[in-house]
Amino acid sequence: MIWDGASYHRYGEFKDYLSSVNADKEPKNWSITCILFAPNAPEQNPVEDIWLQAKKFLRKYWYLCKSFKIIKFLFEFFTKEHKFSFPKINQYTYTTDT
Repeated sequence: MIWDGASYHRYGEFKDYLSSVNADKEPKNWSITCILFAPNAPEQNPVEDIWLQAKKFLRKYWYLCKSFKIIKFLFEFFTKEHKFSFPKINQYTYTTDT
């Protein structure tokens, strides 16, 4: 799993969940392995590409955005119907030593 450095990813319930899933296993045997993006580095985060493309879509159709309800509809329409590619994801690799 690859994620940004949001505090709710690293603490609390999710940390407890990861501990329970991975139990006392060695890191190479973990069921879930997390790779954190560098802090404050949106250029590494593939999700930022979704936000950027969605914002460009909304800007293109600004004249339709008469209310928040319409903006929300357009945003959801774009993000659900658009197929995204994530070239930034190639920066991250995960290998296991078997």
